[in-house]
Amino acid sequence: MKKLPISLRLKLPFILAGFLSFLFSVWLYFVKDETTAGIFVGLWVPSIHSLGSLILGQIDQPARRTRDEVQA
Repeated sequence: MKKLPISLRLKLPFILAGFLSFLFSVWLYFVKDETTAGIFVGLWVPSIHSLGSLILGQIDQPARRTRDEVQA
């Protein structure tokens, strides 16, 4: 079996957590008829993905040099 690239392995927990949150919100909204709770849990999806972008954005991109460091 082929291994996943490291970038995808780092992103996978956030993608999975967002997807599970989405499924849970749909289940609450339609099956359990808890509309307010379903909407609340549905708002977790962009929050989880934003957290993943915030954390992994620092890992994916190398540190940028400031203008003063480049000229020195």
